[in-house]
Amino acid sequence: YIRSPYPMAPLLSGGQRSPSSTMGSYGDVLPMRGRTRRARGVASVLTSMLTRPMESLGACAAISLFVYALVRFGVGAGDVGGASGVGGPGAAVSTFVPAKIDVAKVQRSCASRTEAAGAVLVTGSAGFVGFHTALALKDRGWGVLGLDNVNDYYPTSLKRARMKELEKAGVHTVEADLNDRGVVRDALDACKFTHILHLAAQAGVRYAVKNPGSYVHSNVAGMVNIMEEIIRTSPMPKVVFASSSSVYGLNTEVPFKESDVTDSPASLYAATKKADELLAHTYNHIHGVAITALRFFTVYGPYGRPDMAYFSFANNIVRGKPITIFKGENDAELARDFTYIDDVVQGVIASLETSEASGKKPDGSKPPFRVYNLGNKHPVTVSDFVTTLEKHMGKKAKREYVPMPKTGDVPFTHADVSRAARDLGYSPRTNLDDGLKKFVDWYKEFCKGAACAGIQSYVPA
Repeated sequence: YIRSPYPMAPLLSGGQRSPSSTMGSYGDVLPMRGRTRRARGVASVLTSMLTRPMESLGACAAISLFVYALVRFGVGAGDVGGASGVGGPGAAVSTFVPAKIDVAKVQRSCASRTEAAGAVLVTGSAGFVGFHTALALKDRGWGVLGLDNVNDYYPTSLKRARMKELEKAGVHTVEADLNDRGVVRDALDACKFTHILHLAAQAGVRYAVKNPGSYVHSNVAGMVNIMEEIIRTSPMPKVVFASSSSVYGLNTEVPFKESDVTDSPASLYAATKKADELLAHTYNHIHGVAITALRFFTVYGPYGRPDMAYFSFANNIVRGKPITIFKGENDAELARDFTYIDDVVQGVIASLETSEASGKKPDGSKPPFRVYNLGNKHPVTVSDFVTTLEKHMGKKAKREYVPMPKTGDVPFTHADVSRAARDLGYSPRTNLDDGLKKFVDWYKEFCKGAACAGIQSYVPA
């Protein structure tokens, strides 16, 4: 193995690794067997790729193609393998404990109510966007199966609460790691999905500084592993996956357009999302997979992520603790294109419904690789956001303004959604005042008594 300066992360219940522990080295997620010169060379190249800032498209492309080749073809017989000790072509690159599926539950969950509705595998179904989208799809008659490793990046009690609501709606969640290709294969065989909605990822910009390995594990290796199983599936499902507005990085021209150059990521999280887009383009080009990348812009709403500013601010307002508001150069206010969850879900479902079929045609043509911004079009300063939140919380916040740390945050985001409007009929309708009221109403109900004490005391990494 590549020698790691960090101990392995402890196992969660169900055998999953805890990302908030010390799975912070690439050695933990990229096992190397053997002591050949080639293996040592691979380790050296990989370490160089993953520890230097990705400041160019070439660097992002290099890591994407390296991981693609690593997983699909291996790097020499016996040089690279997964935790199971099986080397050669298609070997996994991440450490996990294999899980199993309950075939009966899986097939009940992914059965659609009508012939016109599809069947979709939603990875990251216990996450914020995955939860809401899975519920909306099920309500429309789709067959929906969830997959999530339920890691403890933020309190799992919230993820369990989402899963409970999914079960009530008839959506079963398979608790497994994306890199467990056996489970992914079993699910694909059991359900014959028409679509894959790949939303699972290690989220968070600042946390990537503390635990970069978890981002490579989930966002890069996980992407490759699920794509490898998709191309081995017949008929090949259509794919929609979550990219991020973070890929725009240090761009200064606004609003951000999908045609903008995105080769200056400001964080490792953004670099992994850019790598995902490049990997997706590769699978589309080589295998003809119909793939759509969705760049989400600061999504908020009920059952949201407690690591996000709006949720963290609400927690601190309730507890009487100060909230920290970052300021950019020359005391400039940070601004975000806050987008309400229902609007995002509408865009996600439209992208599923409008996707062409996967597969190359006899003349060699293939479906397009599509990229869309899903934002709100109206950036708001964080101070104005807090003022609106205070109104609905019924309590003033204790504000502390501090310089923005050098951990990958960007000063502003602003989405141009004209392409999504044209192709998907995307039209965000929820203004900030209405959206925050809906969030606060949910928050007050969900957090009655001591129901979410662990969530309210959670401090984002």
